[in-house]
Amino acid sequence: MTARSPNPVEIQSYLKGVAYPATKDDIVDQAKSNEAPERIMELLDRMTDREYDTPAAVTRELGSIQK
Repeated sequence: MTARSPNPVEIQSYLKGVAYPATKDDIVDQAKSNEAPERIMELLDRMTDREYDTPAAVTRELGSIQK
């Protein structure tokens, strides 16, 4: 895959409107309603199914997935 990994600011722009704490499902649903592109949706789908207390917690999780 040659597409670049999305950066945290780009990802968070598609999570606008998430009320934290939020579950993985809440985050994925909000990204979908914000019309996040497929590559971001695929990344979010790989997140651990748990509650995230802040946007920074989501960014940390996604950073560990992308490595």
